[in-house]
Amino acid sequence: MTISQTPPNAPKSLCGCANCAPFEPRRKFLSGSIAALALAGGGLNLLSGRPAAAQTTLEPDEALKELFDGNARFVAQELTAFNDDLHILKDSTIAKQEPFAAVLSCADSRVPVELLFDQSIGHVFVARVAGNICTPEIIASLEYGAGALGTKAIVVLGHSGCGAVKATIGGKAAPGQISALYAPIRPAVERAGPDLEATIKANAQIQADLLQTASPLIADLIKQKKIKVIAAYYNLADGTVSQLG
Repeated sequence: MTISQTPPNAPKSLCGCANCAPFEPRRKFLSGSIAALALAGGGLNLLSGRPAAAQTTLEPDEALKELFDGNARFVAQELTAFNDDLHILKDSTIAKQEPFAAVLSCADSRVPVELLFDQSIGHVFVARVAGNICTPEIIASLEYGAGALGTKAIVVLGHSGCGAVKATIGGKAAPGQISALYAPIRPAVERAGPDLEATIKANAQIQADLLQTASPLIADLIKQKKIKVIAAYYNLADGTVSQLG
């Protein structure tokens, strides 16, 4: 299943697909909340349009390169971020945060985002949820990172052996609210299932596409070439992160 193009009568804020439809009732509330957070947090004033301060002057491609260079250090077991953590925490991040990139990852404990990209405190704005899915709250969080904090890139990161994707493929009843994860991942199952790894990669790509279409704020930043959104895949076995698509 692919994300549909916006139909003529669809809300301008969303792409019009089945995945986006549930987001519309809360979109206006979330948008207002983001603006308020930005004003309170000292980042981009979303009402006046003043630019947010950036941790670096990195362009979107440079921000992505920094992440993938860090992953290469992680794979080579040559981490450098720990050398700076305490210094950066004390001198730069107590009063504010200015991350250069954001990552939407799975909540899986085997996916330590800062470690696998070899980044220190304050460098990466991380949103985590099982299955790395785009919920309204996740989109709002990433909008805050992009609009208020000035992140230059967003990586939607799937990973090998994802339990949320595996459970969705199985489609069995689950206790509590676990099965609420199934609906956002179902399009990936329809596109690539039942192959687990193919479905995991399809899910990351679908969520990245959804993020770009369901968020007018991020879509506008992409149009202005101020941010890039990509899907990527983390291999638990060898530690590598590879870009998808």
